Amino acid sequence: MSLSGLFPIDRWTFTTRFVLQSLSQNDRDALLARQTNISYMKGEVIFRENTVPSGVYLIISGKVKKYRVSGQAKAQIIYVAGQGELVGYHAILSEERYPDSAAAMEPCKIAYIPKEDFTGTLYNSPSFSRYLLKSLSHEFTVYANMLSTLMQHSASERLAIALIILREKFKEGLQEDGEIVISVSRSDLGAMSGLAEENVIRLLRDFKTQKIIEIEGRNIIVLDIRSLVKESNYP
Repeated sequence: MSLSGLFPIDRWTFTTRFVLQSLSQNDRDALLARQTNISYMKGEVIFRENTVPSGVYLIISGKVKKYRVSGQAKAQIIYVAGQGELVGYHAILSEERYPDSAAAMEPCKIAYIPKEDFTGTLYNSPSFSRYLLKSLSHEFTVYANMLSTLMQHSASERLAIALIILREKFKEGLQEDGEIVISVSRSDLGAMSGLAEENVIRLLRDFKTQKIIEIEGRNIIVLDIRSLVKESNYP
C-alpha cells in the first residue's frame, strides 16, 4: 500500500537518485568512467567520520546507514540510503573530512567514484550543479524533521516513524503487490529512533499485540500501515 496521502515520506528521503538522472549521457559517462564496484558485507564500514575523503559512493544495491558516534560510543543513525543514492559527497563539496560514518546494513554493492571525476562533472555540468544544490537544500528538511522528532515525539511515535521510513526503503525494487519485509537489527532501530534496544523490543511487542506488525526473527512485516501512521502522530 502506498503512503500517498497518509504520510509525507518525501520529507524523510534524500533526492540524489534524481540528481543522477538529470545528467546527460556524456556527463554520466564522465562521472562513472573510472568507477570501481565494491561488495560490502553486512556491518562493514564504507567510510569513517573525520577521515579524509578521496571519492563518493553510489549505491548499486543494498542499504547503507549514515551515522555518528557520541562520546559514550553510542551511535545515532541519521539516514538510511538505498539503491541509486549517493553518499560521502558532503565532505567533497565542503573540502573537509567526512562529517559522519557509513556502513552496510545488509550485503551491498557500491560504486566508488574518484573525487576528481565527481568534481569534474560538477564543474562541467550546470544541470548537475543545480540539481545537487536543490538536493542539498532538501536534505536540510530531512535533518530538521529528524531533530524535531527526537525532541518532540514519544518513544512509540519515534519507533513508528522509523518503521515507516524503513518500510519505504525496503519496498524499493519490489513488485507492487510484493510483501515488504523490513530486515533490521533492534540496535539499528534504536539508533534510528533514539531508543535503548530493550525499549525497541518492548514497543515492537506492543505493535505486534495491536496487530500493526508481524515479527519473524529479525524481520518485521507491517500489517496495518494506516495504524502505524496513526501511531506516529506525525502532522
